Amino acid sequence: MSKLELKNISKRFDGKSVLKDVSLVVNEGEMISLLGPSGCGKTTTLKIIAGLVEPDSGDILLDGESILDVPVEKRGTVIVFQDYLLFPHMTVEENIGFGLKMAKVDKAKRVKRVREMIDLVQLTGHEKKYPGELSGGQKQRVAVARALAVEPRVLLLDEPFSNLDARLRESMREFVCDLQRKLGITTILVTHDREEALMTSNKVAVMLEGSIEQFGTPEQIYKKPASLDIANFFGEKNYIEGTIENGMFKCKIGKFKANHNISSKVKAMIRPEEVELFPKSADTGVLGKVKRKKFAGDRIYYTILVNDTEIRCITKSEKDFKIGETVAAKIDFGNVVFF
Repeated sequence: MSKLELKNISKRFDGKSVLKDVSLVVNEGEMISLLGPSGCGKTTTLKIIAGLVEPDSGDILLDGESILDVPVEKRGTVIVFQDYLLFPHMTVEENIGFGLKMAKVDKAKRVKRVREMIDLVQLTGHEKKYPGELSGGQKQRVAVARALAVEPRVLLLDEPFSNLDARLRESMREFVCDLQRKLGITTILVTHDREEALMTSNKVAVMLEGSIEQFGTPEQIYKKPASLDIANFFGEKNYIEGTIENGMFKCKIGKFKANHNISSKVKAMIRPEEVELFPKSADTGVLGKVKRKKFAGDRIYYTILVNDTEIRCITKSEKDFKIGETVAAKIDFGNVVFF
């Protein structure tokens, strides 16, 4: 297990700034996610850590020592790419043992290590198969096993599940997370999938336009986004402008107790799951009319109109209201974030 630190890493390509003073600390045995949209610098960060790209400025420390001048093969970092990059003319065991062979590891030790990796990633019986004979999930396991075979100090995963279908992606995600916890290896996962980042990681670094905008636990990132940009990245929200005076939030849809002490003009961020719907006869919430409705199996997505303001909400499917029906909407202002 190793501690990884990025200190003020910057990088430009063709005059365009791709990374801007990126700093990050990944503690021993942690699994963190670099989360952000395409083009925000996630993969470039990973390649710089691995030594495949040289930064313009900044430093990378592994257990307190700079590895900027350490060759790729001696850094102790290894990347698993989303395209697996397996050698099609090599068998499973040959692919897994490739890095060990390049490092001139003794054949007996190499065979033993490959056997351990095959057992670890549950590919017993597939040793002599070629990549073309494997499923997507099996190929991914071979790629992970090949990376782990060289006993890296840091494992780097570049959107490793993006080429898998939804069901397989979920099972592979759980498999890799269980493996990471079992081995205790320091790991960085690059992903644009919000749910994946929140479910897999000890901490999440949200990257936007080459900078880390917020770094914290999944709960902190989701419940207390540092900016509107981060909040918007996590899906649809309701935003209502108003003012806070004496602990009360006043807006177009009513007056509510606010968990905010400063008197000012604000924008309230209300998540759809924080709005609960009831029949209009219920003595709770504010009255609104159902404008849109989308059935999604175990849940229904509604848009209701309250005093000319659209409010999105999510309910369980047993709460079934008709378009045009008047309903009572109760908002949990204890979880509202004010900007």
